Amino acid sequence: MNNDIIEGKWKQIAGRVKTTWNKLTDDDLGVAEGHRDYLIGKLQERYGWAKDQAESEVRKFEQAL
Repeated sequence: MNNDIIEGKWKQIAGRVKTTWNKLTDDDLGVAEGHRDYLIGKLQERYGWAKDQAESEVRKFEQAL
């Protein structure tokens, strides 16, 4: 799924994101609004992951959609 689709369907996807990564706040999701780079940064911050790991997790999530 590409970024344009994710941005367009963000409200539908946000619930799944919150379920998958429960350390993200509603504010985080509101600001992210489908922006992949912001989401990756927040995952790094909240989970203490390296950028490569956060990107890998987001890629797996996208493939599962």
